[in-house]
Amino acid sequence: MTDDAFLAEARKGFHAALLGSVLTVDDKGVWSNADRASNPSKEIAQGIAARLGEEARGARLAGQMSGRRFEEICREFLGNTWPKLTHLRPGSWRVERTGSLAIAAYDQYAHLRELEELARSNDQIATTLGSGYLIKPDVVITREPEEDEAINQPNAIVDETTARLTSLRKVNGGLPILHASISCKWTMRSDRAQNARSEALNLIRNRKGRLPHVAVVTAEPLPGRIASLALGTGDIDCVYHFALPELQETLEELAVVNSAHEHAADQLKIMVEGNRLRDIADLPLDLAV
Repeated sequence: MTDDAFLAEARKGFHAALLGSVLTVDDKGVWSNADRASNPSKEIAQGIAARLGEEARGARLAGQMSGRRFEEICREFLGNTWPKLTHLRPGSWRVERTGSLAIAAYDQYAHLRELEELARSNDQIATTLGSGYLIKPDVVITREPEEDEAINQPNAIVDETTARLTSLRKVNGGLPILHASISCKWTMRSDRAQNARSEALNLIRNRKGRLPHVAVVTAEPLPGRIASLALGTGDIDCVYHFALPELQETLEELAVVNSAHEHAADQLKIMVEGNRLRDIADLPLDLAV
């Protein structure tokens, strides 16, 4: 496969969008995804940026603003790449940021609306349930229910009397089906990793029907912090790094110069070989499975 492959070009565009906005370097040479208090973080972030290409100098965005812009660029990347894969996963699809839209808007979680209404009318129920179950994913891929004409296109598959409960038939009145929930974490400081894990567990526990893909995308430079979310199984499908090959090359180079980076390089190798960490370019194809 050549460098002109579509996903290779889309990956370059993804990085160009980051370098033009959220991925910046200040006058002290510290990149915006690095932890100012951590020399390894700053060194790794600088190595990744050097491999991505031209620098974008500017003031660091506020943390929340960085996160929102990162979400939008991730959505744009999936919005550009996912339609190219419909031959692998036919259907009527949408890729969007959810904003204030909670998972109750989707077929597998529509029953949570009733819980929300009960909680609003009863303080004791509200106290017992809390509000964590009504999560708002950063980016979602949804599938629209299909018209019977589309289902019956090759031959008569359904009629008025059969398959009247499936969510895939539009005539059954189903809501959009949540195919994937993608959490976008610009960095993984404080409790951000655990927030992503809690969201994933809520998606698993509260569904009625098929579990959507649950993935996390991050630009965190430190493997130890990535490992806090990537290691382990059962909640998140996989963590996707915004520049995994560049991170690997950076750590290999730094480990030769400074043995202090060897442990980080080993951690990264464990996550990659254990299928717990992949590159952003892997995400669209993994979602087509």
